[in-house]
Amino acid sequence: MSLQLLATASQSFQKSELFFSDVPTTWPQQHDLLTWCHQMTPGVAVLLIIVGIIYLLFGFQIFRAVVLINAAVVGGYFGAYLGQQGDAATIGAVIVAVAAAAIAWPTMKYAVAIMGGLFGALLGASIWRGANLDPTLVWAGAMVGLIGFGMLSFVLFRGSVMMYTSLQGAFMMVFGILGMIYQYSDAAKQVSEHLKIQPVLLPAAIFVPALLGLIFQQHYHAAPGGSGGGSGGGSGAGHKK
Repeated sequence: MSLQLLATASQSFQKSELFFSDVPTTWPQQHDLLTWCHQMTPGVAVLLIIVGIIYLLFGFQIFRAVVLINAAVVGGYFGAYLGQQGDAATIGAVIVAVAAAAIAWPTMKYAVAIMGGLFGALLGASIWRGANLDPTLVWAGAMVGLIGFGMLSFVLFRGSVMMYTSLQGAFMMVFGILGMIYQYSDAAKQVSEHLKIQPVLLPAAIFVPALLGLIFQQHYHAAPGGSGGGSGGGSGAGHKK
């Protein structure tokens, strides 16, 4: 009986490892993102939409939590990638995710700069690919975005946080909506055809709500006397110093 229990536990652990068994190591194409949306469950899609809207509209108020979550996700990705070498992707992901979040908390200003640099790299690479430039030099567009957005975080902390949370919220919301659309085969086929003909539609669908979210946050946190919207603005001002 004990041997059977050990075998069952071992099989369960191996199944949990499958969650990190295929950590992506190459730059995802639009087809890869749409395939991910097609494989998305309705629950995940709804969660992305809800969290995306919260990030989009109120990201500045909860930016500390956003930064910690992002640090944990990025740390988990690298931990899973490193853990693959020893068939310990899950353990590596958990350990590095916790460590990344713990490091990000006391170094919030630099964590925001790193987050901004990553978003800038993603945006720069996406623009590079969208402009049909040499795909072998996509790293150049990513580096421009990385340096530009990272430096901007130190100059305009409050505005940068609003911009990054709006961009992330729009990304999550749009892909959550696509995940819901892809639950219906007819609608999914039409959306895929339109995006294939006009690849710029997907970046535009993310950029427009991100811009609207940025405008909303700027207006929502524009408190009288330049207080910056209560305690969140005070925290941002303190980091800016």
